[in-house]
Amino acid sequence: MSAQSETASAQAAQGAGRIRVGSAPDSWGVWFPDDPEQVPWERFLDEVSACGYEWIELGPYGYLPTDPARLADELGSRGLKVSAGTVFEHLHRPNSWDAVWNQVKDVAALTKAMGGTHVVVIPDTFRDQKTGADVESRNLTPEAWKQMTDGVDRLGRAVQEEYGLSIAFHPHAESHVGYQKDIERFLADTDPAYVPLCLDTAHVSYYRGDNLDLIRRYPERIGYLHLKQVDPAVIDEVLEKDITWPDAVKMGAMVEPPTGVPDYPPLLEAIEQLGLDVFAIVEHDLYPCAPDVPRPIAERTHRYIAGCGIRSLEIGRPRTAPEQQA
Repeated sequence: MSAQSETASAQAAQGAGRIRVGSAPDSWGVWFPDDPEQVPWERFLDEVSACGYEWIELGPYGYLPTDPARLADELGSRGLKVSAGTVFEHLHRPNSWDAVWNQVKDVAALTKAMGGTHVVVIPDTFRDQKTGADVESRNLTPEAWKQMTDGVDRLGRAVQEEYGLSIAFHPHAESHVGYQKDIERFLADTDPAYVPLCLDTAHVSYYRGDNLDLIRRYPERIGYLHLKQVDPAVIDEVLEKDITWPDAVKMGAMVEPPTGVPDYPPLLEAIEQLGLDVFAIVEHDLYPCAPDVPRPIAERTHRYIAGCGIRSLEIGRPRTAPEQQA
């Protein structure tokens, strides 16, 4: 453990917070298990490790190897550890439990086998994430809303009881939990014991929400972080013209820090002051992108976050080629 990590661990023990920084396949333009426009998984693992990140998410199930022994070997050889797996849910739809749970079981089992602690749960979008075509209504009936919140409660409880993991519910653009008013309603209607929040800073800012306000008013619900920023000018155009989420990403709605919003240091300071112990996983939606685009962005983002002056940050150091081969 580095001196910085030892210091951060001691601070966390004293209630000063602990923020473990990692990255995810999303920052390498990966949205789908298999897609010719995405970088091969080996390249993602090589580059995320070289940038200095020690923690990763699994990404779409099937992108990384799903055999636990093989994946453990691939991660171990690169000094990487897993914080979470990711699933999408559509529990607002009738008779949806079995389909969602069958997906969650695979992700939760692999996450647990890799030593991860969370399953990030994202609501399905009302537009297709690849084509942008409308899939369903943007507004849920009261009955569908209650089916969703009851279903997420059940999901969180089942993941805890059967796998010893915690879910982290992730509000998302073009989903039924996107605007801050939706997030607040969702938190009011779900059980804190089973449904922590994955606060994705860019998705909150996408709809002009206030991340710092959510952290300060709902500290007991902040269980996980996704760190990314949006370009306010692009978002203004996206919302004015009702541009789809996939097209917004192609327009450059997501930007690397510190060029967008929200500002990271106040958010990280608030997490630290509240004494929260969280993963903060860097995401930068890039799909689709040229294969040489992600790594320089990830390297600059790593340097920026490491330089924010937050005492409780645990963030690895970039690896040189000899260090990787050692």
